[in-house]
Amino acid sequence: MKKNILMRTNLLVCLIIIVGFLLTAVLSYRANYSASLQNIEEVSSLTSEGIYYQMATTFTKPVNVSLTMANDSLLREYLSGEGERLDDPSYIGTLSEYLGAYQRKYDYDAVFLISTRTGRYYNFNGLDRVLDPGDPENVWYYELLQSPEDYAMNVDNDEVEGAENRITVFVNCKIHDESGEVIGVVGVGMRITSLQAVLQGYEDKFGVGAFLVDGNGTIEISPRYTGYEAVNLFDVTHYSDRVRREILTWKEEGMARSFWITGGSGLQKTDYVVARYLPELEWHLVVNQDTATLVEALNRQLVLTMLVICVIIAVILWVITHVIRTFNRQIVELTRSVEQERRTVFEKATGQLFEDIYELDITHNRPANHATEQYFESLGAPHGTPYDKALQIVAKKQVKEEFRQGYLDTFLPENVLRAFQQGREALRYELMISRDGGEYYWMRITARLVPLEGDGSLRMLVYRQNIDAEKKQEERMRLLAQTDEMTGLFTKAATQRRIEDCLRENPGRLYAFFIFDIDNFKRANDSYGHAFGDGVIREFTRILRGHFRADDLLGRIGGDEFAAFVAAPDETWAAEKAAELSAALDRAYGAEEKNWHLSASIGVSFAPRQGDGFDGLYRAADAALYKSKERGKNGYTISDGACGRD
Repeated sequence: MKKNILMRTNLLVCLIIIVGFLLTAVLSYRANYSASLQNIEEVSSLTSEGIYYQMATTFTKPVNVSLTMANDSLLREYLSGEGERLDDPSYIGTLSEYLGAYQRKYDYDAVFLISTRTGRYYNFNGLDRVLDPGDPENVWYYELLQSPEDYAMNVDNDEVEGAENRITVFVNCKIHDESGEVIGVVGVGMRITSLQAVLQGYEDKFGVGAFLVDGNGTIEISPRYTGYEAVNLFDVTHYSDRVRREILTWKEEGMARSFWITGGSGLQKTDYVVARYLPELEWHLVVNQDTATLVEALNRQLVLTMLVICVIIAVILWVITHVIRTFNRQIVELTRSVEQERRTVFEKATGQLFEDIYELDITHNRPANHATEQYFESLGAPHGTPYDKALQIVAKKQVKEEFRQGYLDTFLPENVLRAFQQGREALRYELMISRDGGEYYWMRITARLVPLEGDGSLRMLVYRQNIDAEKKQEERMRLLAQTDEMTGLFTKAATQRRIEDCLRENPGRLYAFFIFDIDNFKRANDSYGHAFGDGVIREFTRILRGHFRADDLLGRIGGDEFAAFVAAPDETWAAEKAAELSAALDRAYGAEEKNWHLSASIGVSFAPRQGDGFDGLYRAADAALYKSKERGKNGYTISDGACGRD
């Protein structure tokens, strides 16, 4: 009788254990699968962000360099005079020297110039070839001429002699004459292999696919394809037309579009896709990651778990008491192991990108793990302090004052809950922060909002990334884009924008607008070379700076044309200033035993009399400038007013 009771007891216990193990295995499988999908989302999104900022930084400089050459009045003069010097070796030599100077300065693989009048293709080695409209290799050039855009990018083989047809990314800019007609195309090129290496590095490190595609889906750059091969992303991945539209219609600058899809690569599996748009290139960045390897690993883990269960049950039939204790201990250890493994994988994938990672229980207004509690306590928050109170302590002790309110508005629990209810899955805030009251540095805080199925609470995973170097690089690139590299003065576009801002903010205030043109500058270049000409420009800039205040606006708006925009007490003061400048600029310049007489023609206009915008002021001052030239140069003319010559 006892034996039967024991047998029934053993069988009942075994049945309960079997059911419990099966439920644990299924729930563990689902939890691991869900957590792994979340990890894929995190890694893919963060990888796309890293590639996006690196590519944006990489392409900013060649675009600015090409635009600078396209707006160089000296280059326009050379093109305008091409018809009279087709067979002149010195003409070709001057152009090759000009292009070579840019090639040596920026170390680009290609620097070229095309004349629309003759189809001649010049580079830093001289005249390379004449473009034939019937040659399919030249389609990009004729399409650019028909395009309304001033510049474009394309991936093509470099046909220049000695380039060995290497695949290159070209930035091509139109050159307009004074009437607005296109007289040439100028540009630079970078070998695509270096850009492919960047994407390959991300693929190897994070296990994702990375592609840069144009508006039609053609892959311009990836580790395996280039735009020269004209391979379409959607032919390679077999994504549906709906997915194609999702990716190619997304053009929100700085924002990502992410989603899961089924049927990637022609197999019945799920892909996670993140799309971003780079407006300067008019290209789309696509990062994808599939779950085939993940599902295979989880299936192996499930089978292994089932085998372990069978072995454990066999042992339980012999030693029920020991098995129960062992079983309970293994459940706890297995749960901890799964959780630790999930966190380890995620931390390895994100640890290289982020400085700190914390977890908050937003629903219950508290830290969600021991590391977060320790962080709050290290800043003086007593144990058990609610999250919102601890957040205010962090803001006061670490966050720079001007960023504190924005920090609190973004991450206070009530605001996080409101953002989640509005459909947002991530929050981001950039601020300046310090450790231990030391020097402030830039930090990007990214928060992922994750609802837990178990208790229905909302969790917030917070990643803190040091972006101080990135911010400093952005500032350097911003200044580079606004200032002329040789003189340090503002570029034409930056000059125009700042003048428009000043006039809009101070309507009715009197301003004087000066245009300076170095007299006979082309002769200095032709006689003594570009290095001497650069010295003339630097000397001209030095004199100009010395006669204006630190807050006066000075710009280089052409190769040998400069502008100044200053607040003036009256028009008489401006006329006296023009006379002073004309006299100061009338001097001898010498370098390397070469001597040249420096002087300038000056035109002056006034706001608001000649206009309340840049264009009106420029036209009036330019007309006055040409009157100075007609009188023999080396003098000044006030628009509709006085003139003078030293």
